[in-house]
Amino acid sequence: MMKPRESIYKRYIPAVVAEPHFDGSSYWFIFSSGRLLVTESSGRIGIPFAQSAEQLRIAPMRTLYLGTFEDTPCFAVEVQADAADPEGMAFRPLRSLYDEVDEDLFHLAGKAIQMLAWDDTHQYCGRCGTQTVLSQAERSRKCPNCGLVSYPRLAPAVITAILKDKQILLAHARHFQNNMYGLIAGFVEPGETLEDCVQREIMEEVGIKVNNIRYFGSQQWPFPHSLMVGFLAEYESGEITVDGEEIVHADWFEPGNLPVIPSNVSIARKIIDWYVENYS
Repeated sequence: MMKPRESIYKRYIPAVVAEPHFDGSSYWFIFSSGRLLVTESSGRIGIPFAQSAEQLRIAPMRTLYLGTFEDTPCFAVEVQADAADPEGMAFRPLRSLYDEVDEDLFHLAGKAIQMLAWDDTHQYCGRCGTQTVLSQAERSRKCPNCGLVSYPRLAPAVITAILKDKQILLAHARHFQNNMYGLIAGFVEPGETLEDCVQREIMEEVGIKVNNIRYFGSQQWPFPHSLMVGFLAEYESGEITVDGEEIVHADWFEPGNLPVIPSNVSIARKIIDWYVENYS
């Protein structure tokens, strides 16, 4: 099964209000159209570290406090979509930075982009339309008129390796590029357990039944606000019949004959790597 990663909370303490008298440097997770601003020096990638956003020569549209990482304050910042790269820095797609920055800082960047997206879409009350107010006590926005409180939401999704003897089922989705094949995945619907969702998604997309569903691991997926929950399942019955809409082809593969598979950033790759290691 997936090896548990060290808890981010050994180094990170979440908070919603910054210390008022702190005058040192902070980490700045600055996003423009989903791209994170990073420093580039001697081939090393880092998170901007400065006393203020202005010191980095940027103009914030929105700023949220995240807490402290190793006792250093952290801020999430959104800037204009067409913001230029400051000297010595560059805006990079978040996915491209996996394995290039400290793992905890990468996951903290994922939290930052999710908080900015939530804050942007909850500026006004969904019940009465009044402008909301950011809470100083918890991560929420409250309507001063009707009292509705809005919290950041996650969309849980399952992703499953289907195993048959020593084979794994891999599928090519219509939106996949470079003829890539991955695992069957989908969002949990109201009224479902995670296991229910595994069975429904597999039946809907490839037309087979599975059993012996086992938890593998989980991964935050801030694109834009998902939690991916990984499972292993054993083939029970049926013939592969793709839905033709989301999945256009699927087949059984062996460890030594895999197609193009997802990159290392995804839990799909971690599950497939586990399969190769254990079934070769």
